[in-house]
Amino acid sequence: MIRKHFAGFAASVLALAVSAQAFAGTVTTDGADIVIKTKGGFEASTTDKQFGFKIGGRLQADFDQFDGIYTRNGNTANEAYFRRAILEISGVAYTDWKYAFNVDFGESGSSKWDEASITYTGFKPVNVKIGRFDPDFGLEKATSSKWITAIERSAVYDLADWVNDKQDGMGVQVSGVAGNMFYGSAGFNRAKGNEDVNGKNNNTYNLRGVFAPMAEAGNVLHFGVNYAKRSTEDFDGRIRSRLNVRGTTEDGVNGNRPDFAPAVAGQFDGDSAWGLEAAFAAGPFSIQSEYLRRDIDAKSGSARDDREATGYNVQLAYTLTGEARGYKLDGGKFDSIKPDNKQFGAWEVFYRYDNIKAEESNTIDTKAKIHTVGVNWYANEAIKVSANYLKASADNVTNAAGDDDGDAVSLRLQY
Repeated sequence: MIRKHFAGFAASVLALAVSAQAFAGTVTTDGADIVIKTKGGFEASTTDKQFGFKIGGRLQADFDQFDGIYTRNGNTANEAYFRRAILEISGVAYTDWKYAFNVDFGESGSSKWDEASITYTGFKPVNVKIGRFDPDFGLEKATSSKWITAIERSAVYDLADWVNDKQDGMGVQVSGVAGNMFYGSAGFNRAKGNEDVNGKNNNTYNLRGVFAPMAEAGNVLHFGVNYAKRSTEDFDGRIRSRLNVRGTTEDGVNGNRPDFAPAVAGQFDGDSAWGLEAAFAAGPFSIQSEYLRRDIDAKSGSARDDREATGYNVQLAYTLTGEARGYKLDGGKFDSIKPDNKQFGAWEVFYRYDNIKAEESNTIDTKAKIHTVGVNWYANEAIKVSANYLKASADNVTNAAGDDDGDAVSLRLQY
């Protein structure tokens, strides 16, 4: 039903846009004049900025080919799928109320809320957001999936996937910018149906602070710190990773998502993570890095010991055609690359190194390294074509065939 309603709404808006082109006339209102824009979606707003809405979206069609540790039997496999197919509706009402309703139709044909939130901006410079949205943790996660450099975000996030997971629940986040160089956020998220055996609610808490004395496109100096904790009394402590290739889980037959720490039911009751982030950009060049550590506490009297997972990444990127990556202090994140040449677009090359590991006393000591090189072609402000080559190697982690390394090629067409 959701898909049908949204499709009908989008069709109605398209019909209005076509009608506006087909018939000359005058639009009158009982208030402020209306401005309509069609660049990057359909947008309409009043000239006094009190009301407005925008309809947009993103379509990301992916193809992955992978072998070795990326598959269960070590043989080459491939998968083609829609990574994201999102219809986005956002806007403002009565000046101080912002909203975002994004639905992801996904590959399976079913639809789900990617975001459904309302933000009150009247307490300037503080914003209060309520609804379903991704918690705030990390530079690369803060950056939209449309404008991250590699096709997939770093494997360090796999070590504590819950820190950025809305888990089909609801949350509250307070955030704001101060002094043109500080950004901070504090959030609370309540996962749907996530109670322990005694019926106690399991909640997630996130804190993020950013200091960015240089905060504009092509001139960025960014430092950040993150902390997240979830209240839970009983979980299995499992840690696994796709090693930066989503197709390994889209392929349900031969795809492999290795365990770096196996699930052990009912042995752990404490879970927290903290992270550091840094970035620098000068013109078309940028470098960024993140570090994450997760501490998993074993229950008192448990047969298991505490677990620790750590990871870091370093990424270098350069735009061959000279454009700089955008940056937004509100949110502490990188933004799009906008091509200067409308005929040839913008071309970006990059390299990223990921290093992750998990440990538990003398029973677990697993590691992995992933090298990713890639090229992005920003054909225009709406179309992006990406190609990545990945090489992964692991210690004390193998697939069913005994492989501890593997190669992958990932391709994406984004509109």
